[in-house]
Amino acid sequence: MDYSEIHDEIIKFRNDRGWQKYHNLKDLALSLNLEASEVLEIFQWKDSDHELSAEERKHLEDEIADTLIYAFYMCDKLGVNPYDIIQSKLNINDHRKWNFDDK
Repeated sequence: MDYSEIHDEIIKFRNDRGWQKYHNLKDLALSLNLEASEVLEIFQWKDSDHELSAEERKHLEDEIADTLIYAFYMCDKLGVNPYDIIQSKLNINDHRKWNFDDK
């Protein structure tokens, strides 16, 4: 699926349920953050080398998808293509000097 297909599908999903009235930037940002917290919850109280079970991996994939959907809804609200803003940010980062050895 390309972005336009995903965009059309999530907008249809939202509109079929009448949720567009709740999709302002503030509420979308809150929802994105809540979903991202659910990603983190999967790892809570586990060692850093913990290997995910098949069930945990599926749960993680679902929560990442939820997070991405809210990010895409925000992009729709802003009228931007997420791939374009990712490329723009990569270009900015490419010109930054990164030095993690300095303290």
